[in-house]
Amino acid sequence: MLRILGSARRLCDGWTRREMLRAGGLSLFGLPWSSLLHFHETQAAAPPVNRPSNFGKAKACILLYLYGAPSQLETFDLKPDAPTDVRSQFKPIATSVPGLHICEHLPLTARLMHHTTLVRSMSHPYNIHSAAYTLTGVPKTDIPMELNPRDGRHWPFFGSVLDYLRPRDAKRPNIPCNVALPWRFSTRSEPFRRGGPYGGFLGTGYDPVWAEFHGDAPKTDPYLGITRQGQFQFGLPGPTVDLDRLTRRRSLLQQLEDRRPELEDAAQRGYDRHQNQVFNLLASPRFRRALDLSAEPVALRERYGLTLFGQGTLAARRLIEHGVQLVTVIWDEYKEANSAWDTHVRQHTRLKDELLPGFDRAYSALLTDLHDRGLLDETLVLCMSEHGRTPKLNTQPGGGREHWSQSYCGLFAGGGIRKGAVHGASDRIAAFPKEHPVSPKDVLCTIYHLLGVDPHHTHLRDREGRPLPLVPEGEVLNGLLA
Repeated sequence: MLRILGSARRLCDGWTRREMLRAGGLSLFGLPWSSLLHFHETQAAAPPVNRPSNFGKAKACILLYLYGAPSQLETFDLKPDAPTDVRSQFKPIATSVPGLHICEHLPLTARLMHHTTLVRSMSHPYNIHSAAYTLTGVPKTDIPMELNPRDGRHWPFFGSVLDYLRPRDAKRPNIPCNVALPWRFSTRSEPFRRGGPYGGFLGTGYDPVWAEFHGDAPKTDPYLGITRQGQFQFGLPGPTVDLDRLTRRRSLLQQLEDRRPELEDAAQRGYDRHQNQVFNLLASPRFRRALDLSAEPVALRERYGLTLFGQGTLAARRLIEHGVQLVTVIWDEYKEANSAWDTHVRQHTRLKDELLPGFDRAYSALLTDLHDRGLLDETLVLCMSEHGRTPKLNTQPGGGREHWSQSYCGLFAGGGIRKGAVHGASDRIAAFPKEHPVSPKDVLCTIYHLLGVDPHHTHLRDREGRPLPLVPEGEVLNGLLA
């Protein structure tokens, strides 16, 4: 696709060779060559913007995505005075922020809330697992989009946009911008494949670079526990391949690739881009070290938790230190749909014994670790999901709550975020925002702003060549900013 229109990070006096090469592939993605004629004109026409000092405050970002949707009433917005059919079994406890209380099963996180801004008024109209809606600028969503990652209506994940916009660093050519783990989203459960963090109309070449977890899970679910020998890898597991052998394989493959027709479809081009990135990563000792968790002290690994989410969060910190701009760690469904944080049944037991302890350890360890290393002030840490849960408990075995997007929570820390704050509030049963409603699109605008991308003066072109704003209707949330 065509590069951004009006990004201050990409303004130049003329087309660079890299831009020309990038534009040369546009017809493969359905963009007519006639659209290229307007590129320089529209890029130069972007108005100058007087930006506040917190613009671009974050150098890197870690997204912790809790798929399935945690209940606000059992985590960060308990209502102890609500009616019995609404009130949680869990009790609120005090935090490091005076007057702020959260769930008793998040004791480690409670001690660190002075580093965070808690949003209690997230809200949008889609009561479905709309990960793609919350992570992209797409204006609308529906169930067919939710269940089809390659639906042509999808917009790009914000990490894919960052990857697309970033200037290439000739000094660090092998460092990807957008990495996700523990595996390609929604590929370890049945029967659904979900929309979410993908390249959308930018093409599959701008999907995240996915790591894959390989290891044993003694408790059958790796989110409940893994062995210390488990590891994340780029590419498929197999026999050890030294650098010379890898280079020979790549050379042979390139000879075969050169015999293909010059023009290929977008899917193949995307595959090629990912293939090149994986080759570069496999050939890079720097990145093999980045994913080597055995290099970390045992005590630190245990502080994060010997679970898939805990070790994934530790890997995210290591990748950020090695120059990756965005790392996404997903608490994904495993083996079956309606798992992860989708607590329709056995809610209190699953939250108390499985979900909250694992999250509490990983999240608190990450904030502490980043702070101790002097990285928290420049690393944006996002804890997000696609919606919340219904105010009223259902009658399913073990209790549960259904989908509810009208009021839920988000937790933000680091790079440019206010410390020790609460933004917005819900009504007496956490059903609707009482003040300062926040759309996922507002959050996306704020993320872009803190990562140095102007969400209002940066545009992309879709497959038909139409200029589109990064995030329609969203606004930067000044109440979240330091």
